Amino acid sequence: MEIKWIEDFIALAQYQSFSRAAEFRNVTQSGFSRRIQSLEQWVGADLIDRSSFPPVLTPAGQLFREVADDVLARLLDTRAIIRTEQRIAGKSLQICAGHTIALNFLPTWLKALAPQFGEVRARVIPTNVHDSILMLVNGNCELMFAYHHPELPLHLDAARYEHLTVGLDTLMPTSRSNERSAPKFRLPGTKQRPLPLISYTETSYFGRCQALLLKKASDALSLRLHYESDMAEVLKKLVMEGEGVAWLPRSTITKELADGDLVPAGPASWHLQVELRAYRDATNRSEFLDTLWHHLRAGSATLE
Repeated sequence: MEIKWIEDFIALAQYQSFSRAAEFRNVTQSGFSRRIQSLEQWVGADLIDRSSFPPVLTPAGQLFREVADDVLARLLDTRAIIRTEQRIAGKSLQICAGHTIALNFLPTWLKALAPQFGEVRARVIPTNVHDSILMLVNGNCELMFAYHHPELPLHLDAARYEHLTVGLDTLMPTSRSNERSAPKFRLPGTKQRPLPLISYTETSYFGRCQALLLKKASDALSLRLHYESDMAEVLKKLVMEGEGVAWLPRSTITKELADGDLVPAGPASWHLQVELRAYRDATNRSEFLDTLWHHLRAGSATLE
């Protein structure tokens, strides 16, 4: 039995709607229904009367609801006590972020907080977008940093999870330079000689950004998949070795562009701008987090 099943059940009892409860729990309706069924299998009885509209609790469900609220509250209180004891002393933050953000943005961002807040200690957990969202929803981090594009939103309850724009970045086609300081691989390529593409995996956020950009492109590209990874740093290394063309975040290649080691593989029409956002759970009333959030909001206004 998983704690999230109990949280799902309580949400369903509250909303009396599978679709609304699933949206609140940030999961698909089919996935939500499967988790409720798994809970019922664990209990050994039907907890929801699905023959009525809206769905209501069965007698077994009513009995389980009385216990579930208390058990969940005790578990969460105990977890909060343990997490408090495990926190870094002083002004500190638990942060989860994508690998690219953790490596290229957060060190400078954290250092920039010093004039306002003094030393801010942080525990940074690099992970993918899906796991970052789970950590935020489950209360395992205080701040989550993630990229955002209007056509590829993260499915978070806006009423509970606040966000601020803390930076902008650009995905741009990039190639190793040749001896004439021109791109070794230049878009769009030809049918006879398609360009080797160093790509993100389809399920990664940058992979979805890349797919969106290629779908919206007015000119046809001739590309052949050469390598694939879900980490921008891996793609960058392969591009540096002259293995092909890749869409890289500008923030990761600033020095290489300035040194001339890497060059744009195509015009700005092939670029895609994305926001860098910070997210927090609005129910977390940490005094330091509130103060920091107000500071970030003032800086965010200058980016809009």
